[in-house]
Formats: sequence, C-alpha cells, structure tokens
Amino acid sequence: MIHALLLAAAAPAAAPAAPQAAPAAVLPSDPSPADWVAISDDQLLVFTLASGKTVTVRLADGYAPVHVANIRKLAAARWWDAGTSVYRLQDNYVAQWGDATEKKPLAAGVVANPAPEYDHAGPTAVARLGRRDPYAEWAGYSRDGWPLAGIGKREWLPHCYGMVGVGRDMAPSTGSGAELYTVIGHGPRALDRNIAVVGRVIDGIEWLSSLPRGTGDLGFYMTPAEYSPIVSARLASELPPATRPHFQYRATSNPRFAAWIVSRENRSPPFFTVPAGGADICNAMPPVRRTP
Repeated sequence: MIHALLLAAAAPAAAPAAPQAAPAAVLPSDPSPADWVAISDDQLLVFTLASGKTVTVRLADGYAPVHVANIRKLAAARWWDAGTSVYRLQDNYVAQWGDATEKKPLAAGVVANPAPEYDHAGPTAVARLGRRDPYAEWAGYSRDGWPLAGIGKREWLPHCYGMVGVGRDMAPSTGSGAELYTVIGHGPRALDRNIAVVGRVIDGIEWLSSLPRGTGDLGFYMTPAEYSPIVSARLASELPPATRPHFQYRATSNPRFAAWIVSRENRSPPFFTVPAGGADICNAMPPVRRTP
C-alpha cells in the first residue's frame, strides 16, 4: 500500500487544458453560406495540358453569346484535342492558345467572324466601386459575379488578370473563339471594347502563367518544340459526374458584398495604416471558390 502511495505521489500532475482560441469575429464583409451560388456545369470549360494539369474557364454567356456558342461547338467537336497548343507567353501580358498555324479548319457551325461583342447595353451592375474607373465612368459587379465597367448606357467585361479574350486579326475580324488568350499580368485595359471577352480562368492559371516566356516578338514561341500542347477541352457537363469540377461565385447584391467592396477600397490595420479610399476593378475581382 505504501509503495502504491509513493507511486501515486510521484505521478506528474495532469497538464492544464490549453486555452481555446476565440472564434474568429464575423465581419460585416464576410459572406453567409447562402451567398455562394453554384456555377453551371455548362459554363465551365476545362482545358487539359500535356503536363496533365488543368485550366478551368468560366464562360461569359451573357456578354459574348455568339463567341461563347462558337467555343462550345469547338469543344463538342473536340477541336482543341489535336494540333493545338499554348504558343505564346508574353511577360506581364498574355498567354495565348489555339492553332499556331491558323490553318486548321473550324468545326461545323462555328461563325468565323461574329458581329463585334465588345460591349453591351447597360448598366446592369448591382454593386459599384466608390471611385470612377480610369477607363470608364464606373466599375462594379453583375448580379452573377462578373466584373464590369461602363460608360453611359454601355458596359463591358474589363481586361483584368485571368480574364479570357478572343484572339483576332485586324478589323473587321472579330475572331471565332478558336484562338483564346488570358491576361497573366497587369490588366491591359486599353484592350477593353476592342476584343471580345468570353470568360475568366477561375482555376489553374498558374499552369499558364508559369510557362517559359516566348522567345520571339510579342512573346510568340519561335519553334513548335517550345509549344505546350493541349490534350483536350471539355465542358464540365460533358465529363463523368464523379470527375466534374464544381465552383461557386459570390452573390453581389447584398449588404455583405457592399461591405466587402469597402474593405477592398480601405484595407484594414495593422499592416495598412493609410486607407486608400478606392480600388481598381482589377484589384477587387469578384470572389470565386471551389465548392466545399
């Protein structure tokens, strides 16, 4: 008994429970679960590169409907599955892909040069930034989570990081949608209203922006050996259900998003000690996330 008591006396006291971290405060700019809205599978176009990496583009049906219809036809015809590549990488500008030879016939039903879809009637924005945009009278957000800029009764999708445009020749060419590019640097806003913007890379842009820079003028690769081949392009709605990617955009027409805009225009202390009082649309892109 004495031996047992000595052992009990020698046993270390139980460590005090670690203090529980206080739950993070809910900020006025934080989204509610209901603020996240599913993006349709038919709006998601998944490019698979030879490296096995994928790049997912959300298509902007409502802003360039004919060009987007062309892109869907090209995907359905498996047009990008052979003889296409990323053939241009211009530093701080764009990554461009398609048929480098420009000789591959388009798929049936594709309109080679649609009417320009560079802007459209508006304004339809449900939320706006507080300051005038350098390239427009205002900048803001659509109800379905797209960035917008506008003047008078016209509005358009701006050229910000990750936005996808249609490569074209000199006017009156508008491009078919077979040749696409995405912005990988500072927003080249001078392209706004000069080229059809058809979407936004919402996942995998790092697999484009990290490719070697082009060796020729304007970032074009000089030899086919430098190209990064494209293996396939599929709408998510064409993929087996178990392999489909799922994404959500954040709803923009509520007080929480309005507070988010203010938070982007006036970044919080302690790191930010002087509020900017404004933001460029390209530095306040509407949030998108993978579906949890």
